[in-house]
Amino acid sequence: MEFFCHHRDRPDALALRDELLEEHWSYMDGYAAEMIARGPTLTADRELPTGSVHIVDLPDVSAARAFAFDEPGHQAGVYRDVLLRRWRNVLGRTMWQFPGGPTEGDRWLVLGLGRGPAVDLEPPAGPVGPDELIAYGPLSSDDGTRWLGTAALLRAPDPDTARAVLTVDRYAAVEVHPWQFGGRS
Repeated sequence: MEFFCHHRDRPDALALRDELLEEHWSYMDGYAAEMIARGPTLTADRELPTGSVHIVDLPDVSAARAFAFDEPGHQAGVYRDVLLRRWRNVLGRTMWQFPGGPTEGDRWLVLGLGRGPAVDLEPPAGPVGPDELIAYGPLSSDDGTRWLGTAALLRAPDPDTARAVLTVDRYAAVEVHPWQFGGRS
């Protein structure tokens, strides 16, 4: 089962986050084989982290909850909240298989929180085509029966172009965050 996890930092947590960085990386190293994508969300100027995104393939919901809530930053109070949802890897690859590589161009997390019937179950053909998608898939309930939204990591020139990956007016809310490939250098 694949899961999308977004830890969102507390506003005053940068020093604590930095202090725990090696513990965070070591913890994530234990999930290297299960990792589909990972990396921090960033401030608008891309200078400081605002959260962490991890997409992982784990055996079940219990394992996903343990992954999200046993993470050292979460245990120490770095994060204000955690979004954990089942996810489906529509692209069938990891971020390391993205043909655009890890650094060229601006990267974004686009997170649409669902409303009504499911949409965007397949990659878009619009302004941000499949070649710019790093990870893409629908979010669902723990049992996988209810569509709850869509999460995408992608390369785009600006947040408006990134936002266009999702169908207009079909989400209760859409967030667009600067994002970058994560992990050890």
